[in-house]
Amino acid sequence: MDDDGRGPGPRPDGDTGAQDDPADEDGPRPLPYEGVWRFTAPAVDASVPQARHAVRDLLFRQGVPLHDDLVQGLLLIVSELVTNAVRHAAVLSPTLGVEVAVGAGWVRVAVEDEHPYRPTALETDHGRTGGRGLLLVREIAREAGGTCDVQHTASGGKVIWASLPLRDARFR
Repeated sequence: MDDDGRGPGPRPDGDTGAQDDPADEDGPRPLPYEGVWRFTAPAVDASVPQARHAVRDLLFRQGVPLHDDLVQGLLLIVSELVTNAVRHAAVLSPTLGVEVAVGAGWVRVAVEDEHPYRPTALETDHGRTGGRGLLLVREIAREAGGTCDVQHTASGGKVIWASLPLRDARFR
């Protein structure tokens, strides 16, 4: 996996990204764990566990204050999104991008590919054994008090993301 570094990135609406410090006249300072990290991976099955481990290690290394249940939910989201990109987009997108963005009160994971098809969450069909990954991602995000969406990219592909509050809604 290639690490493309970190920098300022997208934040959920209304989040300034840092806590105000009245003593700081230059503006709010980011918390030590805030930032945006992006890496690329080939659209192959082996990238699923590699992406999951890379995200887990990044969150731990940065000291992001996540409850264990929220970490597990995020890692399941990463697994589902990367799996979907590998299974459904690899023909047109030999590589995929994984982005992790962390703000003062939220964490966002996103997977980008170059396939133009925009998937929708499927209704639950108990007779099917697959095809419910995006539905699962939306449910995990909703239960945690977050959100997810699918958007087209400027290059004609798509990015699927989920943003979750750092404090799990079930533990407030």
